[in-house]
Amino acid sequence: MSRIVVGPFNRVEGDLEVSLDIADGQVSGARVNSPMFRGFERIMHGQNPMDALVYTPRICGICSVSQSVACARALADMMQLEMPENGELATNLVLANENMTDLLTHFYLFFMPDFSRDIYAGEDWFSTVSKRFKAKTGTATRAMLPARAEFLHLMGLMAGKWPHTLSLQPGGTTKPIESQERIRLLTILSAFRGFLEEQLFGADLEEIGELDSLSALEQWYSEEHWSQSDFRTFLHLSADLELKSLGRSTNQFLSYGNYPLQGEPMFKSGVNFHGETGVLATGSITEDLAYSWMESEPEPLPPQEGKTNPSLANEDAYTWCKAPRFNRQVMEVGALSRQLINGHPLISDLVNRSGGNVENRIIARLLELALVIPQMQKWATQLNPQAEFCHHGQMPKEGSGVGMIEAARGSLGHWINVEKGKISNYQIIAPTTWNFSPRDGQSVPGALEQALVGAPVHEGEKEPVSVQHIVRSFDPCMVCTVH
Repeated sequence: MSRIVVGPFNRVEGDLEVSLDIADGQVSGARVNSPMFRGFERIMHGQNPMDALVYTPRICGICSVSQSVACARALADMMQLEMPENGELATNLVLANENMTDLLTHFYLFFMPDFSRDIYAGEDWFSTVSKRFKAKTGTATRAMLPARAEFLHLMGLMAGKWPHTLSLQPGGTTKPIESQERIRLLTILSAFRGFLEEQLFGADLEEIGELDSLSALEQWYSEEHWSQSDFRTFLHLSADLELKSLGRSTNQFLSYGNYPLQGEPMFKSGVNFHGETGVLATGSITEDLAYSWMESEPEPLPPQEGKTNPSLANEDAYTWCKAPRFNRQVMEVGALSRQLINGHPLISDLVNRSGGNVENRIIARLLELALVIPQMQKWATQLNPQAEFCHHGQMPKEGSGVGMIEAARGSLGHWINVEKGKISNYQIIAPTTWNFSPRDGQSVPGALEQALVGAPVHEGEKEPVSVQHIVRSFDPCMVCTVH
């Protein structure tokens, strides 16, 4: 057996190292290290509760809105404050704007350029794919970036700026939308939808969203040449390289649900164990510190009671990342989890056939673009410029709250405790904390560590391309992982 350390990974925000044990030409074991500690949870101690809305979005420059929304919901929970309908619509639009931007960016800038690597130069599709997706020079980048920039103008209209917007509040948003601005929102959404339909899918978004099985997807894919759209190109590469055989993880999935409106979320919350979907009991979430550079606890604690005390005394530790668990089980989070738990028939069929893997994670991300953009158009038309956008309430001197949402990369939770008017504890579990967690007290590897086992490693590879595909299929954000 041999061992190699892969990292840092390019096109990944923050630092990431993966230690791989290699035997018989494949990965036999993996340990994932998040080597950068930032300490936002400790920074929050002693702060005014409302100041959390200033600190938490600075955890990340990619998903700052997600952090803001989770924080605002934790504060609202503590204040027992509800949003007006306009506040819910506006928050959903701003959060979805960031999430859909992230999904698009991941596909075009983080994931697809790997197929332009020289290791694939002998494939009959290489020339076409390299021309389209090669980093910096590919035609896809030149087409996508202007569409992405125009789409983010929605953020400017509704939130003032991105990242680190301050318009998102516990009771709604501080930026009302005028009638003429609503027209502008609809224009922005229509233009972005046009890009998706013309270049990413080569089909109407509703047609993609209504694909209800693997056979329906295969029939749709076969109707045109694979190079006619970027989604078809991915499906062609995936079939040729058998990406559905790469990166199978736990077959245990979790989602907090997302985009609530008048008590009904667009995407449901829940857990799924090996095909069976059940209720998400949030009290069953704990964090295990057995292999983390943290002061150890006798037992894993729920986040509301959790502690973040860095320590290098743990000789077994190999990462700053904690190990979140649900009922002490390893869970995968992300678009695949969201759509499986929400009951989308295509994703259910794919997971039932081949579990969580590289191919299915990418399909779920792109499917979500097709599902959410039409819904954003509906939300924009429902905005009422004459009605209020934000409710206000009294911050208690003592209390606690929880804010749970879905960021692009998966389930994000904020837990706040307040004593004598100041934050006494603030704990965050980010999506990549779930997916890139270390082993727990039972020595059970985290989701990515399990997914990497069995990945092929060719003779002489120092950065195995199969490992790159698996890591990127989770779309890691390492600065969020240890915040």
